[in-house]
Amino acid sequence: MKEKGNYYFEQATIPKAITHMAVPMMLGMSVIMIYNVIDAFFIGKLNNTAMMTAVTLALPFTIILSGIGNIFGVGGGTYISRLLGEGKLGEAKKVSSVTFFLSLLAGFIFMLFAIPLIHPILKVLGAKGDTVLFTKDFIMVLIIGGPFVIANFALGQVVRAEGASKVSMNGMFISVIINIILDPILIFICHLNIVGAAIGTVVANTCALLYYVYYLKNKSSTLTVSIRTFKPTISMLKDIFKIGISSFLLDAFMIISVLLLNNFSAYYGDYAVAAFGISQRIAQLAQFAAKGLYIGVIPLIAYAYAAKNIKRMKSIIKITAAYIAILTFAFSLIIFIFREPIVHLFSNNTYVINTGIYILIALLISALFASITGLFIGIFQGAGRGKEATIMSVVQGILLIPIMILGKYTFGLDGIIWSMTITEILTCIIGLYLWIRLKRDPSMKE
Repeated sequence: MKEKGNYYFEQATIPKAITHMAVPMMLGMSVIMIYNVIDAFFIGKLNNTAMMTAVTLALPFTIILSGIGNIFGVGGGTYISRLLGEGKLGEAKKVSSVTFFLSLLAGFIFMLFAIPLIHPILKVLGAKGDTVLFTKDFIMVLIIGGPFVIANFALGQVVRAEGASKVSMNGMFISVIINIILDPILIFICHLNIVGAAIGTVVANTCALLYYVYYLKNKSSTLTVSIRTFKPTISMLKDIFKIGISSFLLDAFMIISVLLLNNFSAYYGDYAVAAFGISQRIAQLAQFAAKGLYIGVIPLIAYAYAAKNIKRMKSIIKITAAYIAILTFAFSLIIFIFREPIVHLFSNNTYVINTGIYILIALLISALFASITGLFIGIFQGAGRGKEATIMSVVQGILLIPIMILGKYTFGLDGIIWSMTITEILTCIIGLYLWIRLKRDPSMKE
């Protein structure tokens, strides 16, 4: 869609449509992934392992914020794309407003509950000793700015739902550029250290949110954010939440997995936790292109499915899967070749470097399976298949927890590391089975 009309949803060749929707998302995701690495780089320059550990321990909390945002963003966004495919433009406009205001409200409710529970939250995150104060400072800022971070995640999905992929990319660029500018100023010049990193994150997300609001109110021909169109109905909320909750469950089980990983790795000391945090950030770079692809094509899948253009939907999925395989392998290979100098950028500690490289290899092996799994989840979300999307969202966490526990007590740190790879492979196989079953459904007849 050239911001207006349905050209990319209906008329453009499939490679052209995928390029239009996915490339801006890939660029935006790449900048975000690079920022995550740069953020760790700035904290690492403080030469304080406890601070680096605190940022790693706080990761589940940032996932919570994105998870809440995705309840409304993924749920509302996929619903909007399906409504557009059915030609229900007025209803799509209402859903965009409902998505925005409910995400903002959810953020304020979350803030009110999280502030008095800060100390129990720290215990759950696994903060101990020197890391407690740093972790508390970091997540307290995120709690206060939570409503704006959550709403930003939600609206990023909404603008993408109508095909405005470049607008979504611009919002991500705004967030990352402001963050990169603010980080060194707040961390080093203002001497705010880890608090500065958190403030930079909140301010950057707020700026991106304001950009999305401006676009939807003044530039979008299809959607809006207006209190006049805030007219939620039971039917609308059911359609939003049946997909949105599956997305949240995916994030929730990811949180449980990260908490388990942090607590198990903490048994081997702060250096092990830091090694996991560094390697996970680097490994994300191998998946940024794939993630941009499978998130970017969800509106295309949803629109084609709702318009009953199943042949086009299947072609979109097939071509996207091929692109994902090629890009993930290429980026994984590059990172593997330069693994030692890359890890060395974030730490001078020999144990952290060696352990980080070992963990990185395991994560790179699992990258392709994780990327294809992401595509399967995107297919089910786009098709409005709440059951399949929910199964895929919970199965990874359900598998990882016993596999990681068994791995730890059988093989120690090695078992913890490779449990992630084993889980990704098994989850991908389950996703393939569900996709084959969906293709046999009567609604998928061409």
